[in-house]
Amino acid sequence: MLNLKKTLYLFFFSSLLLFAQPKVTLQVLGSGGPESGDKRASSSYLIWIDGKSKILIDFGGGASLRFEEAGARIKDLDVILLTHLHVDHTADLPALLKSSFFTRASGKLHLFGPDDNKFMPSTKDFVERLFDGDNGAWQYLGDHLNGDASLQLKAHNISMNKKEKVIYKQGNIIISAVSVHHGPIPAIAYRVNVGKKSVTFSGDMNGDYHTLEKLGFKTDILVMHNAVPKNAKGVAAQLHMTPLIIGEIAKKAEAGSVVISHRMLRTLGKEKETNCEIRRNYEGDVQYANDKDKYKVN
Repeated sequence: MLNLKKTLYLFFFSSLLLFAQPKVTLQVLGSGGPESGDKRASSSYLIWIDGKSKILIDFGGGASLRFEEAGARIKDLDVILLTHLHVDHTADLPALLKSSFFTRASGKLHLFGPDDNKFMPSTKDFVERLFDGDNGAWQYLGDHLNGDASLQLKAHNISMNKKEKVIYKQGNIIISAVSVHHGPIPAIAYRVNVGKKSVTFSGDMNGDYHTLEKLGFKTDILVMHNAVPKNAKGVAAQLHMTPLIIGEIAKKAEAGSVVISHRMLRTLGKEKETNCEIRRNYEGDVQYANDKDKYKVN
């Protein structure tokens, strides 16, 4: 009788914990790359928490339209994470900021991205070059930096470091970051933990730093970019993961599932070949993303 009571108590307690966990959904806003002709928005992802669009990862060309189509609201956003500053990951930021004027968005919107090197500005400099009230390309949006607008964009640089570090904590949200190898371009991978649920984003990278498998260890969903096909060489292989490397990293990370995105013309239509390469190492669930696809984080 005592064991039965104990079993019922444990069942009841575990059920409460289960129901207490937030509902987390990953939505792919843009599943393409920087080229025309793929009929996809460029890289962008959204994490929904309990029905609210809370965390935005990259915001390339076309993502602003997808954001609207998804029913997301700027006023619900807390954080923007930029994996790097290439145009196909950042182009629609001005559109997002301008459209906030017509909403009730207010407070601080934190934006994180990589620090500078000789090839790229820091994220803070990048934002100032876009929106500075005196010299920015869109200087009329400078009130979003100087305190005058209701919504204030707060940019933060992430130094290049192969050791994972926590960059943001708010309630049950913890965001960690680590440097990844994207040729000469400063690039960051992110892990977003919401309670006991997690999504990890590779961004563009080729795997040379061997940091993603550590950042994404035991993650529920690992989002990985498939910009180059099997046997890619030269500059392409310096910038991006081959399908074989995708599988190797997913296996080492013991990822619950993998979402393949940043799909380009040179990889579209080669899913069977790509899958064969991934399956040489990784046996978990693999999904090929299209714009506006949703994935529940369990």
